[in-house]
Amino acid sequence: MALQHLTDEQIATWTRAQKDEWWFKNVFRGDMAQLTLRSGFTGFLLGGILSATGLYIGAKTGIAIGVGLTSVILAFALFRALHASGFAQDYTILENNCTQSIATAAGYVATPLFSSLAAYMLVTGIIPPWWQLMIWIFVVALIGVLLAFPLKRRFINEDQAPFPEGRACGVVLDSLYHGAGDEGIFKAKLLGVVGGFTALYQALVSDGWMKLVQFKILMLDKWAGLQEPWHLQERLDQYYYAWAGKTTALIPTIMGTDIRQLGLRFTLDAAMLGVGGLMGMAVAASCFLGGFINFVVLAPMMIQAGDIAPRLGANGVLIPLNRAEIVNQWSLWWGVTMMVVGALVGLLAKPEIFKSAFKRKAPVARGSEVDLLKDIEVPLWISYVGVPVFSVLGSYVTHVFFDVPFWLALVSLPLIFVLTIICTNSMALTSWTPTGSLSKITQFTMGAIDRSNPGSNLLPAGMTSEIASNAANLLSDIKPGYMLGGKPRHQAVGHVIGNLAGVLVCVPLFYLLFLTPDANGVRSVATLVSDQFAMPAALQWKGVADIIAKGLKGLPTSALISMGFAAVAAVAMEVIRIKTKGRFPLSAVATGLGVVLPPESVLAMFLGALVFFIMGRKHKTAGTSGHRIWVEGMEPICAGLISGAALMGIGNAIINVLI
Repeated sequence: MALQHLTDEQIATWTRAQKDEWWFKNVFRGDMAQLTLRSGFTGFLLGGILSATGLYIGAKTGIAIGVGLTSVILAFALFRALHASGFAQDYTILENNCTQSIATAAGYVATPLFSSLAAYMLVTGIIPPWWQLMIWIFVVALIGVLLAFPLKRRFINEDQAPFPEGRACGVVLDSLYHGAGDEGIFKAKLLGVVGGFTALYQALVSDGWMKLVQFKILMLDKWAGLQEPWHLQERLDQYYYAWAGKTTALIPTIMGTDIRQLGLRFTLDAAMLGVGGLMGMAVAASCFLGGFINFVVLAPMMIQAGDIAPRLGANGVLIPLNRAEIVNQWSLWWGVTMMVVGALVGLLAKPEIFKSAFKRKAPVARGSEVDLLKDIEVPLWISYVGVPVFSVLGSYVTHVFFDVPFWLALVSLPLIFVLTIICTNSMALTSWTPTGSLSKITQFTMGAIDRSNPGSNLLPAGMTSEIASNAANLLSDIKPGYMLGGKPRHQAVGHVIGNLAGVLVCVPLFYLLFLTPDANGVRSVATLVSDQFAMPAALQWKGVADIIAKGLKGLPTSALISMGFAAVAAVAMEVIRIKTKGRFPLSAVATGLGVVLPPESVLAMFLGALVFFIMGRKHKTAGTSGHRIWVEGMEPICAGLISGAALMGIGNAIINVLI
């Protein structure tokens, strides 16, 4: 069924009341089930699971992955299968859309855990109690939800803004239920098969799963004398180094430094292959370029010059050179400069985001001003009362939990709201939320007021990111609901359910995965960043906080020079991208990201992007089986790689804690 929409002339000339009347009479499906017990429960479960995978991938790459289309396909396939088996009625299209909205909301609340909150812990060395993180994340996310609904009437009802990602979700839903339903089943099977094989592979390379199978189930330690569990090596070069240690084979070095110290390893990381496929060739190549320049060229030079060297830890033990030391001692500075400058230039190069955010269209025709939607929209008084109340509450918990002056948290709120409007407008036009660059504005502004307390810039900036992300993503989720005739109130409630699901799953998982207690049961931030979880987003936030607190004093001259070159290069790259209208294949932000990511992850992402790029070029012709799998099925394949690896990786960490 073709989706109905207004013409450009109607959008430009009709009043909002006229547009609301047209939508109410032609699109609204008031009698169709939407937020039901099963759609809410399914969304809660899917949201919890998919938010866990988002936390896992975010800790590895610093990238917040969207789970909207994945949840749409999974929910569609689940209830289509249950319906075919006679166990349940088929999902309605609006129930599926509500499930997608809940799952998406759950996925995005994990972001502060691998960015601003993790940076706060790294800078201060303080690990807040789990319940404080839960309350803070949920309260701040709720401000975003409450702020979204006045904006919804402007951006969706009146301006009919495109919200490209949300519109794509609506089109997919419409095609599943009114067109190519078999295509949805095919994509679900593709996701399931890839996810299953990926999970099996991940189990074979995981010490925890193999320990469970070999020691607890098969009891090989009891009757076969097995001392250590056997498992495949995820780092494939480990087989070479094991052989080289027994022979006189070459151990590769660069300017005298063992490449293993530089982090140059070859790892078959299934999740990173999937992330690379989703990010595309241009972004993956930019990350690869940044990693190559840093770890193959600059780091060996700085080690030889003595600007990167082994150091004594707080306990007096010598810390040898490794990838994390290289990043923290030297590389972080030019990598962060590249990301921040590139993001700000890219943002400033889109003046329409700022202009149209605060510009109102003057309608020509006048129609009835009766509010036909008052019984299905979220009442505006809820936002008008809720936003001030929860803003004060958010400022209070920020003060109590993180020692940020209460007045300073309050002062930051007007800036947060203005930047949220800009971010929402960006999502409406491009499906891009510049939360990273916008949060740096808050971070530097608050840091200028209070340089002594890192929480004073990190937490208000974290609030910016979380509020803007929730508001913008809720509106993007409402767009397909608006296209399909859903009730806005149901999606608002669904978004809150999703926020709760994400918080309940991700906060305990954060402590379990990244803050592992020592033999005495004491947790330390020392385990927060590791070779497995590089926390690149947190390192970026920490780098900015360090600059605010300490300035550039104490940095080697070479680091300052590299920052200058990085700033110039970032401006040049973004200007070229703008002038060529996006045809220039490199991104300054992605190049900087490649500096703080482990090189083995960067290589895996590049290989993943390269495989899909080559197969996409090879299978261009629509209608062929190759095109169906590698082009149309790219997202399900990548989702299968990510979810299979992430869920088994999370399970492995849990097993290692419990056994």
